[in-house]
Amino acid sequence: MRLPSLFRRTPFRLTLLFLALFAAAASAILAYVYVASASEAQAQARKAVEQEHGTLSAIFRERGPDALNQALIDRILSGGNFLYLYMERDSSRITGTLGVFARDEDGGDTAQVLNASPIPNYTGGDVWSTFRFTDTDPEGRVVRKDVYGLQTTLSNGQMLFVGKDLGDTEAYLGRLTQALWMAMGMVLLLGAGGGLLISRNVERAMGRLNTVVTAVQDGDLKARVPVRNSGDELDELGAGLNRMLDRLQASMAAIRHAGDAIAHDLRSPLTRMRAKLEVALIDAESGKVDGVDALQVALDEADALLKTFNTVLAIARLQAAAGQVPDAEVFDAADLAADMAELYQPAAEDKGLDFSAEIETGLHVHGARPFLAQALANVIDNAIKYTPTGGAVKLRARRRSSGEIEYSVTDTGPGVPEEDRERVIQRFVRLDNSRTEAGSGLGLSLVGAVMEAHMGRIQLDEGPGVYGGYGPGLRVALILPPASAA
Repeated sequence: MRLPSLFRRTPFRLTLLFLALFAAAASAILAYVYVASASEAQAQARKAVEQEHGTLSAIFRERGPDALNQALIDRILSGGNFLYLYMERDSSRITGTLGVFARDEDGGDTAQVLNASPIPNYTGGDVWSTFRFTDTDPEGRVVRKDVYGLQTTLSNGQMLFVGKDLGDTEAYLGRLTQALWMAMGMVLLLGAGGGLLISRNVERAMGRLNTVVTAVQDGDLKARVPVRNSGDELDELGAGLNRMLDRLQASMAAIRHAGDAIAHDLRSPLTRMRAKLEVALIDAESGKVDGVDALQVALDEADALLKTFNTVLAIARLQAAAGQVPDAEVFDAADLAADMAELYQPAAEDKGLDFSAEIETGLHVHGARPFLAQALANVIDNAIKYTPTGGAVKLRARRRSSGEIEYSVTDTGPGVPEEDRERVIQRFVRLDNSRTEAGSGLGLSLVGAVMEAHMGRIQLDEGPGVYGGYGPGLRVALILPPASAA
């Protein structure tokens, strides 16, 4: 028979485990309290008996048997918890609240008989003993009391027994035991009820999580876990799951957008390739032209398509790295900046641009040099491409006041409007003023992916402003953590 789900939940099982441990601990504590209380009661009884016996013995020594007998009678008449028995040498009773006793042969309760000491086989000396005494209460009911006392032999051969009734102590211990058992029972009952309540609440919360997971499995990426803002672990789990779903939904949207954009951007070059191949085929069949030139154009178009796919693949690889850059190492960012300046200065001069570089030394970063080189090359290439002839491009590598390493490329081109600066980093986004230039809209997207993988960031700002008909320009900064913080 399968138990209800509530009783199969981990919180309920843990509650039962803790209750079992508590019950064991409470039982041990109860036993300790009982034993300690009983021992303390016996110690107090022993001390009281010793004091009372000492007083009576002193009366006997100083004033004789008659004075002792009178003292015992006075004590018996005044009442109290002490029990007395004053006996002759043959154990016959002289005075006392006790009758004369003999134990059962099987060790059971004692019965009142004549001519017997409450301590069996007493041969003299100081002997302590505990026995059960049968008596009647003021209402005439038979009661059994435990007595703890001391019997000694006096100097004249007579015997004196002084004992203390432990009935009150036993009654207290009984009430204490009952109270402890009741308290433990209430705790167990409340604990079981609390376990059921907690398990039920956890089951409801987990049910909400399972509902969202099932919805996502069925394709509903908009499903989210309700967050109660209580700050507990379930809220943290729900908030984490919601963030994961937000990122998953954004990734799926980006994938759909990338697919649509790839299909849109590749449609034209594929159409041109097919048309040129068709024209080349027709011209080759008619013998009008050699098809080699047409095939070369088609190969150029195919290379552009492969470059686009390789760029998308590189972006996906970096985004999948999740902060773990492949083949990362510590290197001097200044050397990379110097290499890029040397590589792109001739291209800038060929276009009639003023290219300059300002590079500090000792800029160590931790990362993959090829990826950072590609990112920096994309930024410089864009600056050269979109800056009109007669403009300027400046490359700078420096350490910021925060300790971060910064590459920056500033140009005097048309710039990017402030409202479009976050959008241009997305895949396949091309502004209207760049439609006339060759490209796929993946350059800055790759740069952003490289920065994210290196725990850095990309920052776009306005350039030097409008001057001489040029501008306002654009400043692109690639900000990286230093090697010690990587």
